[in-house]
Amino acid sequence: MNRSAFYASARQRASGIFGTSLSQAQVDGCEAILDEAERRGTPLKQLAYVLATTYHETGGQMQPVKETVYASSKDRNPSDETVIKRLEAAWKVGKLGSVKTPYWRKDADGKAWFGRGLVQITHKANYSKLGLLIGVDLVKDPSKALELSTAVKILFVGMELGSFTGKALSDYISDGRADYEGARRIINGTDKAAKIAGYAQAFERALVAAGYSSKAKPVSGGTQPTPEPPTAGAEVGSLPAKPVANTERSPTSSGNWLASLLSALFNLLKGKK
Repeated sequence: MNRSAFYASARQRASGIFGTSLSQAQVDGCEAILDEAERRGTPLKQLAYVLATTYHETGGQMQPVKETVYASSKDRNPSDETVIKRLEAAWKVGKLGSVKTPYWRKDADGKAWFGRGLVQITHKANYSKLGLLIGVDLVKDPSKALELSTAVKILFVGMELGSFTGKALSDYISDGRADYEGARRIINGTDKAAKIAGYAQAFERALVAAGYSSKAKPVSGGTQPTPEPPTAGAEVGSLPAKPVANTERSPTSSGNWLASLLSALFNLLKGKK
């Protein structure tokens, strides 16, 4: 994959995503997602939607964020107490009408289960569920969801298996079909579905320009050259606001995941003959 071509397409003024410049943090976030996609062999259009979802949910930052952090936020890394106060205030005036249980309030152990990550997971049960799926104890330390490597795993596993809402990538994007608007149900109903579909189309163009291949291959640290983004470290202009993501439903495995598991078991048994 030609990473330089990817960034050249993504930073075009008319691309509909980053505009003419990217910060180093944005590049780092994209690199982590692209590396993981190449390692997993993620199909191009599914990857386009993964990138689009990240772009929207992080307000264009492409880095794990805490809930209530928007593109216009002056404080990009508020304390847990600040996040809790923001959510409490919004809830009391009816701005979080769909929320029945104030999940951000600290529990008996002093932990708050507000959204964290690239796709913010909320509630202790969801931290536990996603932690088990990726092999990281998020209940012991929920702040680990803010580590880029962990957040990327949550992003891919959650979207592939349908762990966020019960809807998976393969339900909307497979066999040449790409329902980018419908795919919003993987994360949050139909909220901003058309806007995020536009981001996906922009990322799809960038991936095509880069010659992205979904053939899985191992990605070793240091083997991929770091792209040189224009004006690295520059501030990004107008970026989308980040909505609160809801992750209430139990995980549902996608067909692709089940097929891979059966194939792995078959090869294991075959090797023992």
